[in-house]
Amino acid sequence: MDHSYRAKMRDGGGGGRPARGPRPGFAPGYSQPEPEPLPVREDANSRIFAFVDDLFFLAKIQETARKLNVKVEFCKTDKDLLERLHQNGDEKPSLIIFDLNNTNAKPLTLIPKLKTKLKKGTSIIGFLSHVQGDLKQKAHEVGCDMVLPRSAFSQNLPQLLRRHGAPEEAAN
Repeated sequence: MDHSYRAKMRDGGGGGRPARGPRPGFAPGYSQPEPEPLPVREDANSRIFAFVDDLFFLAKIQETARKLNVKVEFCKTDKDLLERLHQNGDEKPSLIIFDLNNTNAKPLTLIPKLKTKLKKGTSIIGFLSHVQGDLKQKAHEVGCDMVLPRSAFSQNLPQLLRRHGAPEEAAN
């Protein structure tokens, strides 16, 4: 079989689009600047808790939190969270992150319980695949403050952790 037409395509001949350079109308991607890390406080309690068992997102959250000097604790069940909240005393978490596909945590049953217990001081953010429209709707109905596609969650993670990981006096 003769594949000589491929060489012509690579060289820009034969009517195909040139092999080098970006496609017309597509600019290079814009990357957001990394937010400034928060001052290190060894005695600070965790203000952010996450129900995430996906290793990719777990590692991404840990690495981003480390760069920003923010403490994030990972929980497997609601009992883990309640135990850690009891250790924190009166300080309520600022943010709880849910992987809405984490079946071990049962997010659609746990979110309403947490909403009634923690009231308005705590934001609950869930993330899921962009094609899961039904799950997104259900998460909003049970009390999730914000539901993001995985890509948007990854992109906005530094800003979310910085905003919610700051101590009370700096957050105001």
